[in-house]
Amino acid sequence: MDWKGGRRSNNVDDQRNSPLAASAGGLGLLFRFLPFLISTKIGRVILVVGALGYAGAHFLGIDIAQLLGGQPQRSTQAASPQDQELADFVSVILASTEDAWKTEFQKSGKTYQEPVLVLFRDRVNSACGLAQSATGPFYCPGDHKLYIDLSFYQEMKTKLGVPGDFAQAYVIAHEVGHHVQNLLGVADKVRQAQQNKSEAVVNALSVKLELQADCLAGVWGHFANNERKMLESGDIEEALNAAAAIGDDHLQEQATGTVRPEKFTHGTSKQRAEWFNRGFQSGAFNDCNTFKNAD
Repeated sequence: MDWKGGRRSNNVDDQRNSPLAASAGGLGLLFRFLPFLISTKIGRVILVVGALGYAGAHFLGIDIAQLLGGQPQRSTQAASPQDQELADFVSVILASTEDAWKTEFQKSGKTYQEPVLVLFRDRVNSACGLAQSATGPFYCPGDHKLYIDLSFYQEMKTKLGVPGDFAQAYVIAHEVGHHVQNLLGVADKVRQAQQNKSEAVVNALSVKLELQADCLAGVWGHFANNERKMLESGDIEEALNAAAAIGDDHLQEQATGTVRPEKFTHGTSKQRAEWFNRGFQSGAFNDCNTFKNAD
């Protein structure tokens, strides 16, 4: 993928050196023993004393996170060259999605509101609550922000067997697709339709929402290829492989050895790859109506 000459986005919020990330190691140790502490009298005493000690230390300007095994909150953790290159890559991909959706929205007389992408380590606070790296990349409609711990890209390679920069770009484009759904009111309509419904109905609607986000990622891919000439040989295969690797059927089979369609929330490997390809081939939002077309 030819991305290094591309424009960087101004909408990247790098929180990788935030106090929350810096103290994650020590807090993780505390949370590990929290059930034991709560269940015993002496443990509850320790928690109370610890809380009072934390307040006093904060008042005196002492960094308690360092005592818990984390880094001092005032220090920073330098990014490795590889990590910084990933951050630059994400910024370029985000800028490309901004250009693509600004153009697409203008066609229908609308104005595209650009989302913010938050880079974090270990855990992060969002309008959707506290999230950890294990959550994976996500979009929060409450603050119109995308969140990603760049370590997820290493997991894509090692755990999912999906290498390649265009596969990584697909992840960003999919979350931006959720932002587009939010701006157009699609996400709200789905949430309303899910209220007081059975698990089967809720999951089926969730699948349609996720498949549409895959298709919208394909629409961006069409723009990146035709307007920005960013794609190289093998890039589309990378995205299709990524979509297939995170299909519900594939993930369920890997995790439990069985496939339960009633539990699907994102769609099968075949569906995800097909809907991405549909958006890529057409480059049009109107061809991404998963709520109308048959699976």
